[in-house]
This record gives sequence, structure tokens and C-alpha cells, in this order.
Amino acid sequence: MNSHVKTETVSASLPPIPFIDVASQRARLGSRIDEAVTRVLNHCRFVNGPEVTELETQLAAFAGAKHAISCSSGTDALAMILMAWGVKAGDAVFCPAFTFCATAEVVPWVGATPVFVDVLDDTFNMDPASLEAAIKVATDRGLNPRVVIPVDLFGQPADLDAIEVIAKAHDLKILCDTAQGFGATWNGKRTGSFGDASATSFFPAKPLGCFGDGGAVFTDDDDLVPVLKSVREHGQGVDKYENVRIGMTGRLDTIQAAILLEKLSIFEDEIAARQRVATRYNEALKDVCVVPAVDPRATSVWAQYTIRLPHGVRDGLAAALQKEGVPTAVYYRIPMHRQPAYAQYPAAGNGLPVCEKLCGEVISLPMHAYLDEASQERVIAAVRRALGA
Repeated sequence: MNSHVKTETVSASLPPIPFIDVASQRARLGSRIDEAVTRVLNHCRFVNGPEVTELETQLAAFAGAKHAISCSSGTDALAMILMAWGVKAGDAVFCPAFTFCATAEVVPWVGATPVFVDVLDDTFNMDPASLEAAIKVATDRGLNPRVVIPVDLFGQPADLDAIEVIAKAHDLKILCDTAQGFGATWNGKRTGSFGDASATSFFPAKPLGCFGDGGAVFTDDDDLVPVLKSVREHGQGVDKYENVRIGMTGRLDTIQAAILLEKLSIFEDEIAARQRVATRYNEALKDVCVVPAVDPRATSVWAQYTIRLPHGVRDGLAAALQKEGVPTAVYYRIPMHRQPAYAQYPAAGNGLPVCEKLCGEVISLPMHAYLDEASQERVIAAVRRALGA
């Protein structure tokens, strides 16, 4: 264990704190979830039932987008958009290297080439200057720049003002990956209302999650909607037995839609609760570690609460906290351009130093809307003890 981390244990006898607490949310909603699922069991429209249509209407209204198209996962949402745009071999798609693999994973699915971009040192989101450098790398390699995928990492939007300027200059489509940021704002507008299209995830651990896999696409492009719906349904034309394009099975099932409708009704309250937790963490920990920075133009939904420590300290902190029943997680230990499956793909020409550094320094603490003050104080005290504060 690193010498900077103290190992004394104070709260080992207390029950572990949930890292993400889906059970407390389930208890809050109580019979509403049971009744919503029962309605689906009774009408038996398990695929494309009325709850799916209602959810899409409510999601679009919440995000401030013209259209929401539900689907089977956040990954499939990204893939559906690339497929609908006809992204193909020879095209370059620009992705941050400090993200979950799904952002880049869908690019080779359509034959295109992911080109990795560095991130900013404060927000951990895509660095516009590195994006410019990555576009040059792609062009020099004979690739056709087509799409940029900014990620709303850990809950806050990327610098969409700067990215939109670059995208316009290079004729790039913007596909916003708001799997971690749905519900956040940029310049007062909700995520899901930016770019040419946005994709989100309803994986259970997300700020708005279902009880299985799920996702959605958002767009204001009327012409894109029928293509997305066709891709979602095996590329169908006038009916499921006419296939006019290559597609997938990408539907959101009706039970998950029914559950999400109930969760969406309390989502704004949960976002506010997450902000209260983050504010308390920030005030209590800012003198012992680097706490998260939120761009003044943005709000965050705090999908993760991620701090930074000097290189070599993180693992000792995690071990010390585990002894006190405080779980931690590391997002991400390996940047995408160093992952074995993606190492052959190009990156902006400077080696992506910020991504490399962050992967050795970041660690996430428990964060959810049901983290009560006593549990927060327990986390804070454990972190401060471990770091010798």
C-alpha cells in the first residue's frame, strides 16, 4: 500500500455503502412499478406496446428534441445512427480515448475507422484542439472525416460550442454520446437536443436506468427518423417482410418502457439530489484531492463522482476504503487507444497524454440520489482518514 495512504479502520463494523443504490429507488416507487409491469402483462403487447410510444413522447419533451426513438441499448443507439447515416469503410469517426468502449466499438461494426482524440485535463471531455489534430491525422491517412462522437463523461456535456465550430468547418456529423449525461444541460438546454443526433443508455446503473438494457436516439431531423426505425426493425420497408437496408433487432421491450415511464417522473428530483451529494463531497474533499470540475456553461447529472490523486496513491485509497465498507471504482484504467482490440487504430499525433495520465489517477466514490447525509459523511471521513487529512 502506498505510504501516503493511512490504513486505520474506523467503520468496518458498519454495513457496506452501496456504490449505486437501485434498491432504494425501487422502494421509493413501490407499487407504481408493480402496477406498470402488470398493465403490460395484462395487455400482452410485449413488443412495441403503447408504453413504448408514450415513453418516446415523454423523452423527447424532457430533452427538448423533436424526436426520441427508443431502442435496446445505448450501444445499439450509437450503431443505429451510424448505420442510418451510411457511415462505411474509408470513413473516419472521431472518439475520445477516455471513455467506455461502446463509443468506439460501433465504428468498426459499420466498417469505418475510429480515430482517437485526447480529453481536457479538467472536465475529462473531448479536447477540441486534439480533435483538430485527429482530423489532420485521418486526412493524411486518406480517410474521409465523417462523424465526431463527443461523450458527456461522468455526467456533464462536452464542450459543444467548440466542437460544433470544428464540425461545421470539416463537414462532420455530430453524434452526441450522452449515455452518462442524459438530463444534464449545456447553456441551459438538455442533452439530447444537440448535434445531428444523440444516443443515450438506460442501463440500470445510469442516472435514468431501466431494469435491463435499453437506450434511445434523439434527433430534430425528420428525414432521419424513418431510417432509424427501419434500421431498428431489420431494415424493414413497408412491412417486416420487405428489407430495404441492413438493419438489426434494436427494439426496447414494453416492460422496460413501462418501468422507465415511472422512473422518468422522479428523474428531476433525483438529479437535484445527486447535485446535493456532489456539492457536499466537493466542499469536504477539495483540500485533499482534485475534485470534479464542471464547466460553468454546464450542469452535471453526476453519473459518477470521480476524484484525482497523485499517481500511485489510488490503489492504496481503494484498499483502505474497502476495509471501511466504502466501495470505489476506476473509470478507466486503460485508454481506448491502448486497449488490445483498438491499438491498431489511429490517434491524434501527440500520444494523448491527458488520457494516459488520467487513467493512472482517477477513482470514483459512491454516488446516487439516495446517498443520505450519514453515508456521505462516512465516505468523506474515510477518504480523509486514508489520505491523512
